[in-house]
Amino acid sequence: MNYKSLIYLCLFSLLLFTCEKDDICAEGSAITPQLIVTFFDETDPTEKKNVEDLVIVGLNNANEVVFTSSIITTDSIAFPLRTDSNMTKILFHSNYGIDNNDTPDDTSDDILLGNQDIIDYSYTRTDVYVSRACGFVANYIELTDNLALDSDNWILNTEILKPNVENEIEAHVKIYH
Repeated sequence: MNYKSLIYLCLFSLLLFTCEKDDICAEGSAITPQLIVTFFDETDPTEKKNVEDLVIVGLNNANEVVFTSSIITTDSIAFPLRTDSNMTKILFHSNYGIDNNDTPDDTSDDILLGNQDIIDYSYTRTDVYVSRACGFVANYIELTDNLALDSDNWILNTEILKPNVENEIEAHVKIYH
């Protein structure tokens, strides 16, 4: 065996035997859970109720848009909480639409339709080590919420079901409308 072959064999052996089982983050490994919100009928609190043309918008501390969902009609939705802060501000926009004033090429005169309400979610973040390959996931404990009141709230009440957001198995929050 020549000198180059011996070096390649040693390097290959080194790579083969230094990798550990957890160097690959397996599918299905723990992930940072999203907050699951379910919408209910205020007049019959046991009945789920769809929100028509819902858009969820995440805002940062400067009220700049961080993420926006697509327009959906649903009775529940999941969205991420911030991992860099102990508070996430979410704008819930029902009956979302845009009236372009018959000028589709001019967005300066567009009118935003629907009704938007803002809820601040506060929590304490805890980082949980998963593995060397997967790193850490964030869990959120002691979840609380604060609905901003305005003259036309479509969200009438909220209820925290699970104050610790550690998985995505069931809803964490009920919103009544």
